[in-house]
Amino acid sequence: MTYDSLSAQVAPHLPLLAALRETRNVTRAAELLGVPQPTVSRRLAALADALGAPLTVPDGRGIRLTRAAELLAEAAERGLAAVGTGVRLAREEVSPESGHVVLGFLHLLGRSLVPSLLRGYRARYPGVRFTLVQGSRQDMVDRLAGGELDLALVAPLPDVPALACAGLVDEEILLSVPAGHRLAGRREVRVAELAEEEFVLLEPGYGVRTLTDELCAAAGFTPRIAFEGQESDTVRGLVAAGLGVALLPRFGPGTPAGVAEVPLSPPPY
Repeated sequence: MTYDSLSAQVAPHLPLLAALRETRNVTRAAELLGVPQPTVSRRLAALADALGAPLTVPDGRGIRLTRAAELLAEAAERGLAAVGTGVRLAREEVSPESGHVVLGFLHLLGRSLVPSLLRGYRARYPGVRFTLVQGSRQDMVDRLAGGELDLALVAPLPDVPALACAGLVDEEILLSVPAGHRLAGRREVRVAELAEEEFVLLEPGYGVRTLTDELCAAAGFTPRIAFEGQESDTVRGLVAAGLGVALLPRFGPGTPAGVAEVPLSPPPY
């Protein structure tokens, strides 16, 4: 028998060895473990058979562990202490009141929504630790499905059978144009009116990029791409520089310098 296979047989009985080392009595060990005494005796016999040596010898009205059993029992106590620490850490990791949450979200949600949510949650559960991960919608969905994230805030909602999804908030998508643009003063704009415009877009895989492509396709055209970026603030900066238009959620609070936000008709979310 290999050491690995012998260890596999011994491992389930570590509490028994530790209890015998503590009590020096089969009956008391059984009571400590909450199992019948015959069960303890059978387990001891099976362990002795696997080890090839007795584990106990009579000692007055109790028992005494053999040298081999003492070595195993000492290792059992150390092993149980390590497992106990691991269980505590694992429970703390997943506890909603004191655990560790890995939260993924889109860049554009980091301006106000995510800080607001975290502030409210930490006020209720101050012991919780957060690791924040930002990226594209597709990146967040892939990491969530792969177990790297505990939850993610993305838009639009993913259609992935392995993931549970729920709507949290509706955000209106607006047209962002340079402050001096011909459409800057309009009360509303139809997407079809943007067919000849150059667009500043987020890269493929980002939620707002997906929505933009879908809105333009529904209006009968493919957007002419001037620039692509990875952050909505960068996209707005390029719009302010007069390098194109973009479809983005409302900036808030206020309006970004050099950019006019115009409602779309009908309003998309």
